[in-house]
Amino acid sequence: MLSHDTGAQKLHTINRRMFIISVAKIIVFTGIIARLFTLQINENKKYLTLSDKNRLREWRLPPVRGEFLDYFGNTIAGNLKVYQLHVIPEQVEDFKYLMLRLKDILQLNNSEFSKIIKKNNSQRPWETLIISENLTWNQFIKINYFLHELGGAKPVLSVSRDYPFKENYTHVLGYVSQANQDDILENEFIKKNHVPGLRVGKTGLEKTFEKDLIGTNGVQRYEVNAYGKRINQLDYQEGQKGKTIELTIDTEIQKLCNELLSDKAGSISVMDIYTGEIVAMHSSPTFDPNLFVFGISQDDWQLIRNNPLKPLTNKTLTGLYSPGSTIKPIVALSALENDVISPNFKVNCKGKMEMYGQTYHCWKKKGHGIVNLKGAIKQSCDTYFYEISRKLGVDRLNETAVKFGLGEKVLKDVFRNEKKGLVPSTKWKKDNLGKGWVLGETLITGIGQGYIQTTPLQLCLMTAMLANGGYKIYPKISVEENQDTFEQIKDAIHKNSENLKKSKKGADIASEGLAWFTGTKKYEPLYRNPENIKFVLDAMFSSTNEVRGTSYSSRIEDPKYQFAGKTGTAQVKRITERARELDLKTLEIPYNERDHALYIAFGPYINPRYALSIIVEHGGSGSSTAAPMAKKLFKLIIDRHEAREKIRKEKIIKI
Repeated sequence: MLSHDTGAQKLHTINRRMFIISVAKIIVFTGIIARLFTLQINENKKYLTLSDKNRLREWRLPPVRGEFLDYFGNTIAGNLKVYQLHVIPEQVEDFKYLMLRLKDILQLNNSEFSKIIKKNNSQRPWETLIISENLTWNQFIKINYFLHELGGAKPVLSVSRDYPFKENYTHVLGYVSQANQDDILENEFIKKNHVPGLRVGKTGLEKTFEKDLIGTNGVQRYEVNAYGKRINQLDYQEGQKGKTIELTIDTEIQKLCNELLSDKAGSISVMDIYTGEIVAMHSSPTFDPNLFVFGISQDDWQLIRNNPLKPLTNKTLTGLYSPGSTIKPIVALSALENDVISPNFKVNCKGKMEMYGQTYHCWKKKGHGIVNLKGAIKQSCDTYFYEISRKLGVDRLNETAVKFGLGEKVLKDVFRNEKKGLVPSTKWKKDNLGKGWVLGETLITGIGQGYIQTTPLQLCLMTAMLANGGYKIYPKISVEENQDTFEQIKDAIHKNSENLKKSKKGADIASEGLAWFTGTKKYEPLYRNPENIKFVLDAMFSSTNEVRGTSYSSRIEDPKYQFAGKTGTAQVKRITERARELDLKTLEIPYNERDHALYIAFGPYINPRYALSIIVEHGGSGSSTAAPMAKKLFKLIIDRHEAREKIRKEKIIKI
């Protein structure tokens, strides 16, 4: 009986276990069927897409950067097609083997190979490693030939910046180099269009106009095999090229500026005195910006960085210099405008003047004798300008100087590194140095020394606004749509001149000044009396074209090329009594202790159209170093004028 019960119990247990197993099988089987149904029916599109993604590859191409053209349509910053080789390390099965194989195929030396390995170690595995940014055609062919055994290697057709005029435009255009993390974070357009190896503007106009220049990505879609090798191109979406930007600069004049400043540190600026167009703007020494496109070598970088003449500095915009005697036309104008002196005011220059126990020397040791204002400008008599500065005062001089462009950025925000310079005043010194102004500081400010600091481009603008008769202009370096034409500007100036004559006469002008123009009109007059401007311009003509003028030796007799100017010599070190006694020649003085040579000018004198400023660091004398450069420049500038006018009229018709 017990045995029968035990057997029945075992059978019951077996049946129960079989039932449980059967149910479990049914549940599992049902789950598998349900999952298969889900995968194949419900999620069919999802996995079909994933499958296609395994089979299809999409490459974002680097955007084609916009170009820079000069005023005559010559390409001064363009693009070249280049071949590159990219690798994404996490997609490579045997990275070490691939690197060794690429080293052999590309014939990389140990230094180049180590640099690539070091770069790979410094970035994340999923980031693209650029093996070469500029493959030769033979290297590119070899890579494609062996591509079947180079899993993870991707040859890429890209674009690269090209500067055909090399060092001539370096400080104007700047240069491009590979985008770094800061570039991507700071600029939304770079972030949006970024691809490995993308070049972006680092300095100059390349950086300023990045938004317009960068363009948009092109897209290529390929079918690939199991090894990731391209089988067939399925689609190509062309990107949009960046905007082409036209500059106002004339390449031929720019090249001459570079030649004139060869082996010197300095700057030359040339400007249209009505339109404000920058015709040339060169800083020296310079360098070839093409060196930076694919990453500058350590040797080239050290040569540039350690050059004592500082080729990395854009002296035209960021160089701050004492203007020396080039400030004297403004001092004279300010004194006339404020009725401090008349043109007939005379001073007896004995070579120096004494004031409160301090001696103030004239550049001419024995003095100029009795001189009037015109003679003082012509011969650059320091003693005369000490006297009228004393009468004028630094605050009134400040007002006139600022009105004519000193102490303010010329191109505003076009160049982020442009400096304002400084035209001192009593308030400035009190606010910044916590001290009161003293009379001796007024005297040396009147000859362009002391606290006053200007950029070469400011001096060019100052000269331009004197040369056009004393009217405000608006400098520009790029050709803008709907900008005022030369004819419109001349018409506006004429109307403003006529309005001034009608509305402000005699005492009204003296008492009310130019308040009626402020903020209401463009190209407004910057003078109270037009005769004062004419007087200063005539004195500058004498300085260049009459005997005893400081730049007489650089004159041009032909009226077609005749120009007027003012020399300047700016001290960089206080002259001791011992140095005055020795009276050393420039070449006998250590280079860093030599004076800076300056020159400002406008021409042609009859119906002027262009102004320029020249500064040669430690060049000695403005009359012997800077003025002769102006003579060569004006010949080319005026010869190029007719061609420039033809292009200008064509641009007007096109607009």
